[in-house]
Amino acid sequence: MAAKIKTDFGSVTIDSEVIARVAGLAAMECYGVVGMASINVKDGFVQLLLGDSLTKGIKVTTQEDNQVVLEFHIIVEYGTKISAIADNLMSTVKYKVEDMLGLEVANVDIYVEGVRVDSGER
Repeated sequence: MAAKIKTDFGSVTIDSEVIARVAGLAAMECYGVVGMASINVKDGFVQLLLGDSLTKGIKVTTQEDNQVVLEFHIIVEYGTKISAIADNLMSTVKYKVEDMLGLEVANVDIYVEGVRVDSGER
C-alpha cells in the first residue's frame, strides 16, 4: 500500500517498494546485519537476499494516518549481540525513513531468521 503526503500544492504518493528500498539500504548500513532473509521461509531454509532483492525481506504496511510499519526479516553476523543489532537497526531505519521520505515510522518489527559468518562481501 502506498503512502500519500498532501501539501498545499498537491499530493505525493510514495510506493511501498520505495519505502522498503530506503529501509533496506539503511538496514544494510547497520553493524551486524549480514543481509535480509526471504519473508516466505519454507522447510527451514533461509535464503540470503542482497542487492536488488533486499526489499523481499521487508514488509511495509501503511496505516490510515500515513504512519508506516516495517517488518524486517534479517540474517545477523555470528558473534554479535542481537539486542544491540536490533536497537541500532530500529533507530537507524526510523531516522532515515522519516528524514528521507517525510513519513512517520510507527513501528519496526525485527525477525532474526538466521546467523551467518560475514565474509565481508555484500
